[in-house]
Amino acid sequence: MVINKQKLIILFTVFVDVIGIGVIIPILPFYVESFGASPLMVGLLFGVYSFFSFFSGPLLGSFSDRRGRRPVLIISILSSAIGWLVFASAKSIFFLFLGRIIDGLAAGNFSTAQSYLSDIAKNDKERTTNLGLVGAIFGIGFIIGPMLGGFLGSISETLPFWFVGGLAFLNTVSAFLFLPETLKERQHEKISFNPFSPIKKALKDKKLRPNYISWFLFGLAATGMQSIFSLYLEKVFGFGSSTIGLFMAAMGVVMVLNQGIGLKHFWLKYFSEPKLELDMLLICTGGFLLLGSRNLTIMLVGLLIMVLAQSILRVVMTSQAAGGAVLGERGEVLGILSSLSSIGAIAGPLIAGSIFMAHHRLPFVLSAFCMVLAFGVVWFYRRKLKEIKPVDDAGADILP
Repeated sequence: MVINKQKLIILFTVFVDVIGIGVIIPILPFYVESFGASPLMVGLLFGVYSFFSFFSGPLLGSFSDRRGRRPVLIISILSSAIGWLVFASAKSIFFLFLGRIIDGLAAGNFSTAQSYLSDIAKNDKERTTNLGLVGAIFGIGFIIGPMLGGFLGSISETLPFWFVGGLAFLNTVSAFLFLPETLKERQHEKISFNPFSPIKKALKDKKLRPNYISWFLFGLAATGMQSIFSLYLEKVFGFGSSTIGLFMAAMGVVMVLNQGIGLKHFWLKYFSEPKLELDMLLICTGGFLLLGSRNLTIMLVGLLIMVLAQSILRVVMTSQAAGGAVLGERGEVLGILSSLSSIGAIAGPLIAGSIFMAHHRLPFVLSAFCMVLAFGVVWFYRRKLKEIKPVDDAGADILP
């Protein structure tokens, strides 16, 4: 597969976004501590990013459907760079929050980047492969980000933030110079600035409603599990931070290989997207249940199953939603998915953290239950509406 200049710039955009998330995880508590802030402030700084990305996802997606992908991408990437530089040069808690808010608002560009890759795809299979590359970049970013943050942070607490800001400025220049517009059919409806209006609209869309509901349940399950996984490894197996870090890196490697290579050369070769989605929802359910075990071998098997299934689900569920969207509304649809992810990223950890205190297996049982619900929603709506394939017929004969 040839990765052209356009695709490379979009993947670099995603890479910078993910590197930023990964970089901030290991050093944010120490950086905030230097301002005399409490641990609560650390949580709020993480939360404020998700909160504002919830608002920006559908908004930037709608803008890109009406004004084009190129201007939205360039402005949002530049805004992200400014957010990082504000954060790095902050002299007070106020400017720390301002930097995170700016970057959170710019984080909505992820859905626009996905829309761009969907626009340039010639058929369903290529669209799914493109989105699989995004997933692989995510995995690479989460492997490199924390290590890079730890290394640069040992030199200077602010160096990682200056570094990511510099990458974002470089990304802005490359997008401005080399990224053409891909949107051919533009929407002309007025843009709603109410962040809940696209979600209300989504719930009325009978065709895409199962995609939205199952995506939210999947996000709730995944972020809930991720938030307590380190605590679980420490409490049940006595693992320290270095061992847990190796687990995270190994999960990232599996994700990269599965999405970057396995998706195209195995999964899409032998399974159709709709069947793959249902199968992986069930497989992921089993992985979550095995993860809660006190037996190390069973836990590792569950972890491998869960990572393999999740990495495929993220791509296939996104591709099904993009393929089911009207061409001029693809950005808005993917923006809604982004917002639903943000809601899950806020609610999932809160619920999982609360029930983890009662018993360490409960968050995994809850995640498995969410997967069963998601399977039921998708299966029921497909049976009811008798719509198995996406409306994008460009590659209808590609999938088996």
